[in-house]
Amino acid sequence: MNFGFSFFFNSILLGVGLAMDAFSVSLANGLNEPQMKKSKMLGVAGIFSLFQFAMPMIGWICVSTIAQYFKAFEKLIPWIALVLLCYIGGKMLYDGIKNKESDEEKPAVGFLALLIQGVATSIDALSVGFTIADYNLIQALVACLLIGVVTFFICFAGISIGKKAGTKLAGKAGIFGGAILIFIGLEIFITSWF
Repeated sequence: MNFGFSFFFNSILLGVGLAMDAFSVSLANGLNEPQMKKSKMLGVAGIFSLFQFAMPMIGWICVSTIAQYFKAFEKLIPWIALVLLCYIGGKMLYDGIKNKESDEEKPAVGFLALLIQGVATSIDALSVGFTIADYNLIQALVACLLIGVVTFFICFAGISIGKKAGTKLAGKAGIFGGAILIFIGLEIFITSWF
């Protein structure tokens, strides 16, 4: 395998496909926090891209070393994503409904919630390690780096879109963002069975 056009094209396509869940969660974060500063937007997109870089790399390492253990863990991935996203989405829904009447500013998405979202949206990327199993270490690193970079830009766009919609939706944004997260969790769970 060399660094030809198909290598870069396939890596970028993998990045786009893997970033869709993170894009939706970024959109929800922008909806929930329409006053988010640019530095935090960069940080949020960076967290998602870091996880989308790391998970396929971890999958590649598992395939190269401890594949039999990874196979058993693979069945738990949809359950983990469902629980994490439903927890965060449910909390956003609860907070949005509870604060519906009040005009006070919504709490920002915290660092721990971002880490949970990062894991939940990227855990399915572990299986990408199987698709790049024939890559050597350098090729795997470059492919995962491309996935991370694509994710960063897609997530930054999602936050920006969410912020613009969040200022227009005002009090309903948290409810809408929470519903999106729960939907993503259910979608990951349901599609894993088909």
